[in-house]
Amino acid sequence: MKIVQAASELFPYVKTGGLADAAGSLSATLANHGHQVSTFLPGYRAALEHPDLAAARPERILRLKIEMGDVFMTGEVRAFTPRKNQTIYLICREELYDRRGVYGNGERDYEDNYHRYIFFCKGIVETLRQLNLKADIVHAHDWQAAMLPILLRYTERRTATNLALKTVFTIHNIAFQGLFPMRSFYRTNLPDELRGVDGLEYYGQMNFMKAGILFSDRVTTVSPRYAQEIQTPQYSCGLDGLISTRAEDLTGILNGIDPAIWNPATDPHLPARYTAQNLTGKQTCRDELLKKLNLAPIAAPDANASARNAEFPLGENAKKNLGAPRDTPGAASAAPVYGMVCRLTEQKGIQLLLANRDYFLNTDCRLVILGAGDKYFENALRDLAAAAPNRIALATRLDEPMSHLIEAGADYFLMPSLFEPCGLNQMYSLAYGTLPIVSQVGGLHDTVIDADAHPTTGTGLTHAPDAASMRDALHRSQKLFADKPRHAAVQQRAMATDNSWDNAAKNYERLYAEML
Repeated sequence: MKIVQAASELFPYVKTGGLADAAGSLSATLANHGHQVSTFLPGYRAALEHPDLAAARPERILRLKIEMGDVFMTGEVRAFTPRKNQTIYLICREELYDRRGVYGNGERDYEDNYHRYIFFCKGIVETLRQLNLKADIVHAHDWQAAMLPILLRYTERRTATNLALKTVFTIHNIAFQGLFPMRSFYRTNLPDELRGVDGLEYYGQMNFMKAGILFSDRVTTVSPRYAQEIQTPQYSCGLDGLISTRAEDLTGILNGIDPAIWNPATDPHLPARYTAQNLTGKQTCRDELLKKLNLAPIAAPDANASARNAEFPLGENAKKNLGAPRDTPGAASAAPVYGMVCRLTEQKGIQLLLANRDYFLNTDCRLVILGAGDKYFENALRDLAAAAPNRIALATRLDEPMSHLIEAGADYFLMPSLFEPCGLNQMYSLAYGTLPIVSQVGGLHDTVIDADAHPTTGTGLTHAPDAASMRDALHRSQKLFADKPRHAAVQQRAMATDNSWDNAAKNYERLYAEML
């Protein structure tokens, strides 16, 4: 098949979240399966300056002249081939994309984002037309590319050409819909009948995501559970009525992970590599993680200490003594290390973690958090880390090597999300033998099996998205960690889970074939 993928992020060239991983891995895997894949990305400064892209020396192949309201704007298309069967096209215009940030300046979104992504979608359509690519499938991801299906069909009608057989739109996170003042509609040059409530208007604003949902042939989202959730008022962010009109065309397909990047047996970011058959390297990663973050090592266990600690959190006197190194590096550990890597936002359940601060302050464990975001949460977590600097560490930065080390060096990975369309870190954690403790929402529900509720098949621990249920899961994790044979069995099942993109891509291939 000839498949077009369009996304505002693409790993490894530019990434702010999981969209980049999904778009990059799906494109690459489809190409590896023999499909002809054209992947479109805005020509951001960060992408053009990325070492891998700069080394590829993308060629200028087209000049663009795009109608944007009452003016025509020029641009160019650069292209390169990162692998067999895949071409990456960059839609470039310095005024729109040569900026320090991807979506904003760090404090707020760029006010002209509607302009930037209408131009991006129109640039894709014009490239398809000029190159006569004749795609079988055009697949648009999230609100930034959501205008692509309707702009493509309108151009086909206006120019009497066939640019693609079918279109797909994927909702990666319905909370981000691309809402802009209705006056931005004129930049689309679409007919006036699409200006109203039956078109792109949403409570007096223009809604990009609504365009993708309404005008694509099929709608997908990134997990089966999330496909159900977004049809309810609780999780739809106001679009449940619209989603219900496309219920028969809605499919939930889990994202995957790339084992070439996320594999503890080959991961170049780790001080030692390991497999399910030989976990020695995981303890080395644990020691290195604690050392890098200046956290106190953890004592080797006695026969009863972990079990006692699971039932009775330590008092103040015992807590004060935890700063002194007491273990032998590489030895089995008496208390777990909890890891967390995420944007520090309400969606990620940071408030649930903070509501359980006493657990981390009074229990013999370590907590490592990597991420940045809401200043309120950053400050609250700094206060938590300052209260126990030998046992709790916070790093508010983007740090890919550290994220790998946390996945490998932690014993448990926390994801207390209030909603989570798919989630990737729980899949990384399963692959690295770091048992996920997750909320029972979205893709977390679909990928993690609770080891207490399902003793023979469990791969982690799950809880309702509230503070009390999270606390219960934390105490259950101590009990599980103290039971070494049981913990090892759950760990082995976790590492045997196959969440690779190879499987995920096959589900998309079946969907595409069904449409044609």
